[in-house]
Amino acid sequence: MSRLRRHTEHHLVSRIGWLRAAVLGANDGIVSTASLIVGVAAASAQRADILIAGAAGLVAGAMSMAAGEYVSVSSQSDTEQADLARERGELAASPGAEQAELAAIYEARGLDAETADKVATQLMAHDALGAHARDELGISEITTARPIQAAFTSAATFTTGAAMPLAMVLLAPSSWIVPFVSVASLLFLGLLGAIGARAGGAGVWRATLRVTFWGALAMALTAGIGRVVGTAV
Repeated sequence: MSRLRRHTEHHLVSRIGWLRAAVLGANDGIVSTASLIVGVAAASAQRADILIAGAAGLVAGAMSMAAGEYVSVSSQSDTEQADLARERGELAASPGAEQAELAAIYEARGLDAETADKVATQLMAHDALGAHARDELGISEITTARPIQAAFTSAATFTTGAAMPLAMVLLAPSSWIVPFVSVASLLFLGLLGAIGARAGGAGVWRATLRVTFWGALAMALTAGIGRVVGTAV
């Protein structure tokens, strides 16, 4: 029997691109919409007014998330492309110096000079730009920017997250909208934190407490503002 065995590993780092956008979108959807609803409800608004405010917050927030993610990730992508173009020009102008630079990187990581030079030579022959992108610039298939994916993921998960507290407004008795939405939203946030942590392979309790704490703080602040404004008006 051969001593060589197929070794398959499933690394969670490959999920970074979409997972970050998904967790951010859903968390922001729950927190911002629930906070808006709680603030408006605390000002003694009617159910119809609360629903209008929540729905407007959902649409505006989803579009804002999509636009913000697209613009920010596009900026990252532009920077990556500019660096790759610069590296492509340097490879064409002075391949020897670029090979020596690559060898120096491998030597700094622990290879002896002879091995580092051999590795750099073979990688340069196979895919010079790819080797420099990965080992000099830190750009890889996993970390590369994907603006459209980030935009759609954030918008979709924001909408999903925002719809949860909005649905609670329809289910809660008129006099219980604030506590009903607050408690339900904190439960949603806790579930989101647990799911995000599980998907990313992180500790569940820390992630759950983290998102729940900030959600509770946001809703408490907006409830206080709504109460003060409602009383003043």
